[in-house]
Amino acid sequence: MNTNAPYPIRPKKKAYKKDLHQLQVELVKLQKHIIHQGLRIVVLFEGRDAAGKDGTIKRMTEHLSPRETRVIALGKPNEHDESSWYFQRYIPYLPAAQEMVLFNRSWYNRAGVERVMKFCSPSQFEAFINMVPVFEQMLVHDGIQLFKYYLDISEKEQQARLQARKTDPLTQWKTSPIDTVALRHWKEYSSARNDMLARSHTPVAPWTIVRANIKRLARLNVIRDLLNRTEYKGKNTDYLLPDPAIVFPYQQEALQNGLIEP
Repeated sequence: MNTNAPYPIRPKKKAYKKDLHQLQVELVKLQKHIIHQGLRIVVLFEGRDAAGKDGTIKRMTEHLSPRETRVIALGKPNEHDESSWYFQRYIPYLPAAQEMVLFNRSWYNRAGVERVMKFCSPSQFEAFINMVPVFEQMLVHDGIQLFKYYLDISEKEQQARLQARKTDPLTQWKTSPIDTVALRHWKEYSSARNDMLARSHTPVAPWTIVRANIKRLARLNVIRDLLNRTEYKGKNTDYLLPDPAIVFPYQQEALQNGLIEP
């Protein structure tokens, strides 16, 4: 039986800001290393609507050079995109040397929104899910460092966040017709998520799960995890150990023990 695992204590605002500042200093060190070594890094974020992807990416990129850091959030595919090889749309946005690219949703749209909302056919989904491990293997074997994060929230938390969007004048731009039906399709999204994770979690391109009901904990621990898994000059390991109760490698057992929401 799936019972929700408890969360660590929410950090106070002052402590959160202090930790975030220290981690952002480390991110600047990482970027200097990426530029100096000519590296290519892709960080992709997936999750339900209102899972916290925007906020996490904003804190990660806040003090990084916009010349070598790109955030990609593609809109609805046009007629040309729909008639092309599915992955073709994303290839122009992959990093060149010295760049880090963060995808706010990625090619996994096909395994989530498109599949649940029937924007793609079952055969199109099957073609995607069979091809994506090969596509990602090509990226990694060519030298791209690929990090895949799935931000997971509860049904109650999603409902609260979507409602808050409607009333906050600073976040109303985030609302979309998809939001209005997201909660009605909660179970379908859960099923699609579980299938996606199981079939696209590979040794070459593994998934990392982020328990994101508490935004501050999610943001801090995503940054810690990324920094902990990369090498760079002047690394201060005192700040970089992620909390395994918040961020952990995908494992199917997490669907039963409450670490991943039902």
